[in-house]
Amino acid sequence: MLTQTLSTRNPTETTLEETLLWLCGIASPIGEEKALCDAVSERLSRLPLAGPIRRYGDSIVVPLVRRREQGLAHVVLAGHLDTVRTENGPARIENGRCFGSGAADMKSGLAVMIVTAETLGKLSGCDVSLVFYAREEGPFAENELGRVLDEDADLKTADLAVCLEPSDNRLHLGCCGSIQATVTFDGKTGHSARPWEGENAITKAAGLLARLAALAPIEHQIDGMLYRTTTTVTLANGGRGRNVVPDVFTLNLNHRFAPTTSLAQAQTDVLAIVGEGPRVEFTDLSPAAMPNASHPLVKKLTAAGARGPEPKQAWTDVARFSQLGIAAINFGPGENAQAHQKNESTDLSLLVQGYRILFRWLSAAGG
Repeated sequence: MLTQTLSTRNPTETTLEETLLWLCGIASPIGEEKALCDAVSERLSRLPLAGPIRRYGDSIVVPLVRRREQGLAHVVLAGHLDTVRTENGPARIENGRCFGSGAADMKSGLAVMIVTAETLGKLSGCDVSLVFYAREEGPFAENELGRVLDEDADLKTADLAVCLEPSDNRLHLGCCGSIQATVTFDGKTGHSARPWEGENAITKAAGLLARLAALAPIEHQIDGMLYRTTTTVTLANGGRGRNVVPDVFTLNLNHRFAPTTSLAQAQTDVLAIVGEGPRVEFTDLSPAAMPNASHPLVKKLTAAGARGPEPKQAWTDVARFSQLGIAAINFGPGENAQAHQKNESTDLSLLVQGYRILFRWLSAAGG
């Protein structure tokens, strides 16, 4: 239930809360974003946009402001429509919080994008494009932002992209790259009463597991930010039965690497850690992105009230923009600690604060 009558609140605050509740009420687990994409597209099509909405699959590009003035900055606000599949109750507002799947990650960011579009208008000091895209919560290759950036030429003119991932309204700069690799140890089956007749694939992994257990994070200072390279076993599978020597044992390694490391070098580093013997298959390859702390538009966002900056240890889609030579940062109103949580929620005061910061920044960004 609502803890405060909506009619007593600031109209923009009311719209923000209602918009987030509306977004959370439309289920959009990864792969099922069509209904939400349709709804957002229909709502924004009512606005006096700078051009028609462009759709790619279940993703859209919204040209919000185009002043066509020489030297005017072009800013892209980007947010993903999909959520992870976790246990959540019905979308609701209680005690100053919005509960619902994706409330923090990242429908709070989408709500700010939508209400900003509905209120900014001629007050904008820069050109603005909005990108709502599907399939962020899955493999790199299936993320529809890749297709959008490949096919939409106008986005390539952007001076700065802001991914509204949950960050508690703090600037999270850059991102670490991420590699997922399947490491397979091969052996030979045998009866566990006579293990010498087989070749145990699981015990073959002992050396690698010991090396990984002793592997300390590698620290990197980049543009005043501290990033860490890490390698972690996240999955393991092996064995045919309680009395059978296992002939196959697989591990999933997740390797996170600093912005100054290329994707090719990171793959080489993984192979060096694994060593000779097992087979290695790279199943997901996501590049890193530099911080861009000194970018003038980033400095203006700080001046508008964004806290930080801090390094982004995790991976986000700023890396996709970075690959195109477009500076990109993470800044969003969702609660970072609530991302992917059961019974996910977010603080509504962060929603209002994030909107105000972005509105001030976009109004003054200029050339």
